[in-house]
Amino acid sequence: MRFQRSSTPDKQKVQHVSSKAVNNDENSGVFSLASTASNLHDISACSSWAVEHPSALGSFDKMMKAAKGMRIVVFLDYDGPLSPIVDDPDLAFMSDEMRAALREVVTYFPTAVISGRSRDKVKGFVQVSNIYYAGSHGMDFMVPKASELDDSDMLFQPAKIFLPAIQEMRIVVEELVRKIEGARVEDNRFCISVHYRNIVREEDYVILEEKVKSVREHFPEFHLTRGKKVLEIRPSIEWNKGDALEYLLDTLGFRDSGDDVFPLYIGDDRTDEDAFKVIETRGQGFPIIVSSTPKNTKAVLAHVLSKGREGTKGKNGVCGACHLTDEERERCAS
Repeated sequence: MRFQRSSTPDKQKVQHVSSKAVNNDENSGVFSLASTASNLHDISACSSWAVEHPSALGSFDKMMKAAKGMRIVVFLDYDGPLSPIVDDPDLAFMSDEMRAALREVVTYFPTAVISGRSRDKVKGFVQVSNIYYAGSHGMDFMVPKASELDDSDMLFQPAKIFLPAIQEMRIVVEELVRKIEGARVEDNRFCISVHYRNIVREEDYVILEEKVKSVREHFPEFHLTRGKKVLEIRPSIEWNKGDALEYLLDTLGFRDSGDDVFPLYIGDDRTDEDAFKVIETRGQGFPIIVSSTPKNTKAVLAHVLSKGREGTKGKNGVCGACHLTDEERERCAS
C-alpha cells in the first residue's frame, strides 16, 4: 500500500507524558506539541502521496502532449467526479456549470459515464445526449441514438438473466433493513445497493451487514461488495467497469487501434480501480482519482477535492479521514 497512516506511536507518547504529575500548562503544551507532530506526520504522508499522484490539473499540458495526434476517449464515474457525495443518494445533482463543461467535452470526444447507479437514474441526473451511459457498474450499457448502430444493438446487458433473482432479493432486503435507522436500499437494476452513510450507531451497521449477508447466502450466484458507505449485492459474472471500458472501445472500433487510442478515466471509488488497471495494462492513457484524502490506487494522477465536496468533513474545515485542514491539504497538492 502506498499510503498508510498510523497514529499509535503518537498516542502512546501522549498517554505516557500526561500520566506524570505536571501542571495544566505543561499538560496543555504537551498535547499541543503532540497534536502538531501528528499534523506534521499527516502532511508528510499526504505530500508523499501527492508526489506519487500529481495534480491532474497541474499535469494538463503533460496529458495533452502525450495524447497529441491520438484519439481521446473520456470515461467518467458519476458520484464524486460529476456530483458531490451527499447523504441522500437521490439528491446527488450535477451543477449547471458541471453539465455545461460535460456538454463541451462531448462535442470533442467520445464520452461515457460508467456508474454503479441504474442506467436510467444516472441518465436522468446527467441529462446530456450523445453519451454512452453504463449503469450497474457497466452491466447495463446504452449506446447513444446518434450512433449508426441498429436499434437492436442499442443495449448491452450481460447480467440480464439475473434480473428475476435480483428483484426477488431486493424485496427481502428492503423488508429486513426497514427498521434500521439510517439504512436505505437503492434499486440499481442489476445490483442492490444498501446505503449506510446515515447510520449513527456502530451496532446498527453490524446488524445491517449481517442481514445483508444472510440474504446473499441464499443466492449463491451473487456476491457482496463494498463501496463508499454502501454494501452492494451483485451477480457473480466476470464483468466490471474495466470490462465496460473495453466494451466501449470495441464498440467504437478502437480496440484494435493499438497506439492510436488514448483513454482518460476519472473515478473516485474502488470499483473504478478495475478500469484504472485496464488503462495501466494498455500502457497509455491516464487514470485519474478524485479524492479529498490519500488512498491506495492504480491511478497515476489525482484531483484533490475542495472543502465539502466528498462529505467527509469534520468541524472547522478539517478532513475527517486524514485530519488535515483545507489549507494543509491544498499545500499537499501544490
